[in-house]
Amino acid sequence: MENSFTVAICQMLVVDDKAKNLEKAEDMILKAVKDKGAKLVVLPEMFNCPYDNELFRQYAEELPGETTKMLSRLAKELNVFIVGGSIPEKSGGKIYNTSFVFNDKGENVGRHRKIHLFDIDIKDKITFKESDMLGYGEDITIIDTPFCPIGVAICYDIRFPELMRLMALSGAKVFIIPAAFNMTTGPAHWHQLLKVRALDNQVYVVAAAPARNNNAAYIAYGYSSIVNPWGKAIAEANEKEDIICGEIDLNYLERVREELPLLKHRRTDLYNLEFRR
Repeated sequence: MENSFTVAICQMLVVDDKAKNLEKAEDMILKAVKDKGAKLVVLPEMFNCPYDNELFRQYAEELPGETTKMLSRLAKELNVFIVGGSIPEKSGGKIYNTSFVFNDKGENVGRHRKIHLFDIDIKDKITFKESDMLGYGEDITIIDTPFCPIGVAICYDIRFPELMRLMALSGAKVFIIPAAFNMTTGPAHWHQLLKVRALDNQVYVVAAAPARNNNAAYIAYGYSSIVNPWGKAIAEANEKEDIICGEIDLNYLERVREELPLLKHRRTDLYNLEFRR
């Protein structure tokens, strides 16, 4: 496995036209690879459609669909790994919020369906209930890559430390988090959560958000970030469309884990954590 590699986040502006979204995603992926040398490219949550319960079924695709075919083609052509943010996936009569991962041969090597659905009601701020439209994912997602094992989770999943710790204990050294925090939860919690999850698990956190679209019904916060195992943001966007890159240095990760051996110091004689599936 390589000791370091470049990861890119495409913080794209999502509009209510799938064809335009896919065209924008392709253009940004090409720039991330050809101009910035990325070996792993990450897209935002629901990058091919507006984040809107009323539209998820309309934009949903079965596998293989228009979106996944494009991602597969680009991964193969560019010889790059792509974490396809997330899209509405149609399967067995249900719609899921799903991230598909493609290797550098264009093969679909992983799928994460959002486990924790965003059902919230913050008085006078925001109300949203994903479970009105979306089905629950049931699996922890760890994907082997030539670089290192990566864990994939989606947005609200990051608020659950049990899931994040299980990803780390399963070998993930990088957490990929496509997400679309809003203008209430974003300013309040986004930066803190990314830092704490990186610190707790001594991993790199790569969190990909859409750019802020003030004309959308659901306004995303933006601020895609790459945070290292010491809790430092090594790359960060603002609210606007952008491509950010950062180096994943696995030697540095191992040094952090050796100098401050949190994972080794867990008292498994007193407590344990398991995934029941």
